[in-house]
Amino acid sequence: MTDAQSSYKRVLLKISGEALMGDQGYGLHPPTVERIAREVQSVHELGVEICMVIGGGNIFRGLQGSAQGMERTTADYMGMLATVMNALAMQSSLEGLGIHTRVISAITMNEVAEPYIRRRAVRHLEKKRVCIFAAGTGNPYFTTDTAATLRASEMSCEAIFKGTKVDGVYDKDPAKHDDAKRYDEVSYDDVLAQHLGVMDASAIALARDNKLPIIVFSLDEPGGFRGILAGQGTYTIVREPKP
Repeated sequence: MTDAQSSYKRVLLKISGEALMGDQGYGLHPPTVERIAREVQSVHELGVEICMVIGGGNIFRGLQGSAQGMERTTADYMGMLATVMNALAMQSSLEGLGIHTRVISAITMNEVAEPYIRRRAVRHLEKKRVCIFAAGTGNPYFTTDTAATLRASEMSCEAIFKGTKVDGVYDKDPAKHDDAKRYDEVSYDDVLAQHLGVMDASAIALARDNKLPIIVFSLDEPGGFRGILAGQGTYTIVREPKP
């Protein structure tokens, strides 16, 4: 262990595909991918076991494809393939930093990723390998938010860390409203009732049913991921209210 001590032993980091495109309007920005990989490295050095789920919206978004007349199932599968590309990019950056990594895909593609086998994935985590879960749940009509909650539950993670562009959950969009109020803590039911947009409804409901806290923080804040794991920084935690 280094100077900081984490209160978490195993966590899942969920980031959007858009987080990997930097200031570009599309695709991957390698320096941005490397910056996020260094954030993961700093937490890995604390001895924390890390899973990751990365969206695919920087390459292809299934909902947009279906809105433009594409059949929804086909569009969703294309979105899943986009997440595999992002996972491979992140794997390349992490392994460049000396961190052993496995890309585990819900769609079988043996040449580039392992198939998802729960016991094998758990073993990788126990050996301090970073597991990047790709291709969502392997099913259309489910987002990568739901995939992240599902995998975090299956892996017995203690929390989901949702890296976003803002430092927590607000009652309205802080980019558009100066009087937006940030929550330090909010319940699953309030997130659903107020449509706070933390994750989609099925992901929130799954997290609630499994008592899995969701910590929303800014991925743009250098050292933010490690800081929160060490009990510092600004974030919102979504969980059941204390009685």
